Amino acid sequence: MKSYYVYICSNVNADVLYIGVTNSLKRRLQEHYSNANTLKNSFAGKYNCFHLLYYETYSSIKVAIAREKELKGWSRKKKNALIRGVNPKFEFRVPPN
Repeated sequence: MKSYYVYICSNVNADVLYIGVTNSLKRRLQEHYSNANTLKNSFAGKYNCFHLLYYETYSSIKVAIAREKELKGWSRKKKNALIRGVNPKFEFRVPPN
């Protein structure tokens, strides 16, 4: 069974949030890291968003994409509350295997 992840990552200062969806969280975060300071035409590259703060796991890509869209529509305050619910100190997480 395949897993899909909706994730929120940020830069070192946690002053911007990036929300995405992927089937490989480790690979995707590595791509964000590789694009930092080099790929300025992408949001994650421009703002160096490669520190994982939060993720959710889904078995359906359609459900994961719908959740990603939902989260992107939320206010920053609501996103912060979601993150703090499982990560109160906004510590950078290690992606699951």
